[in-house]
Amino acid sequence: MTKLIAAVAGCGLIGLAGSVSAHHGDAGRFEDDVTTITGSVVALQLINPHASILVSVPNAEGAPVTWHVEMEAPQRLQREFGWSRTTVTPGTTISVTGRRVKSGAPNINVTERARIFIVDGCEEIYHSRDLEPLAEPPNAC
Repeated sequence: MTKLIAAVAGCGLIGLAGSVSAHHGDAGRFEDDVTTITGSVVALQLINPHASILVSVPNAEGAPVTWHVEMEAPQRLQREFGWSRTTVTPGTTISVTGRRVKSGAPNINVTERARIFIVDGCEEIYHSRDLEPLAEPPNAC
């Protein structure tokens, strides 16, 4: 009976280990330098654990490429920046500065050294925790 209890407890611990490691860091996953993309919002996804924006960005040949902008928890966006489902809507042109995934896939992370602007009006709608909001809009606007 003791062996059965130990086996069940061991299986439970193994199951918990998977949950604990599910939220992982991004060390080594993203480039060190920041990249800026500008394109048209396809969709805003305010879902846990990370909100995201899908953005259509023309490539060098002008063909549209859908980029995945990986963000922080939607609760933080709502609490600290006032985001709602209508903050960016399909067709809104945005400029995103963040760290691109090393694989070269169209994926950019905006949790460090990152900003998001609505191009029309040059409104900063997000900045990562390590940056202060800009007093003046960037030259690109």
